[in-house]
Amino acid sequence: MPLSLNPYLSFRDNAREAMTFYQSVLGGELVFDEFGSIPEMAPEGEGHLIMHAQLTTDDGMVLMASDSPASMPYTAPAGFSVSISGDDEAQLQSYWDALSAGGTVVMPYETPPWGGTFGMFTDRFGIDWMIAYFAGEPGAQ
Repeated sequence: MPLSLNPYLSFRDNAREAMTFYQSVLGGELVFDEFGSIPEMAPEGEGHLIMHAQLTTDDGMVLMASDSPASMPYTAPAGFSVSISGDDEAQLQSYWDALSAGGTVVMPYETPPWGGTFGMFTDRFGIDWMIAYFAGEPGAQ
């Protein structure tokens, strides 16, 4: 199996809601494993929380996530962004429109000095995103 690098997001208790939303935008297959599926690992009263979620899109993007039960330390994600880039302008615009809805735009999705289209936002779940459209090869702008 080839190596892969996948964003793995942490949530306190809303991984199911966030990942279901991401699937509604990005498409693909979404699989959930709850803590309750392994009884000896299920925190009391929190077996419904997500131990592991994986979204695999038709384009080959993979996004993973889990909840942090109350008995585990949790810090809201910070210091990173999930980045989606490519050369399908309409698709990237649709991702921007849907994922940024209800969130906070940090940098509007518009033409930066290097060309293409680029923007940054924090979505309604507190996850930072970057969307980049490259008209041609990245870095060739």
